[in-house]
Amino acid sequence: MSSKKELQLAYGMAIVLFVVGVVSYAYTAFSAKPPDEPVRIMFNSVAGKVLFSHKMHTAASGYGAACLDCHHHYEEDEESMRACGACHQIPAEEGAIPESCYDCHDTDEVEDTEITKKGDAFHDQCINCHQDIEAGPEECSECHVL
Repeated sequence: MSSKKELQLAYGMAIVLFVVGVVSYAYTAFSAKPPDEPVRIMFNSVAGKVLFSHKMHTAASGYGAACLDCHHHYEEDEESMRACGACHQIPAEEGAIPESCYDCHDTDEVEDTEITKKGDAFHDQCINCHQDIEAGPEECSECHVL
């Protein structure tokens, strides 16, 4: 093969690979719509990681929980939901109220309020709910994975 034919072949292959790359990128970048809610969330804790399946808890074929069954907020609407850690955190100083509380609450609403740590809030919410519906995990190791 002559040098000219080899160069044409190389250019042809480069063009084909470039087109395949662009088409592949366009297909993956624009084909899938991201979900409105997280599918799964991994929570890290001292007792081990907990993989929470949002879909299983909200689907009618799962537990059928409504958003506000777990997420609560002062205004109690879906638009104002925020991550649990935004409020349920360990205050910098004992008795201090995190700044995020004042995003929605007036000072007199949160005076003398004890902020529950995120892990305790999860345990209270999750364990109580699973006991009420009498379904789901019962042992620590069924949620916590070391």
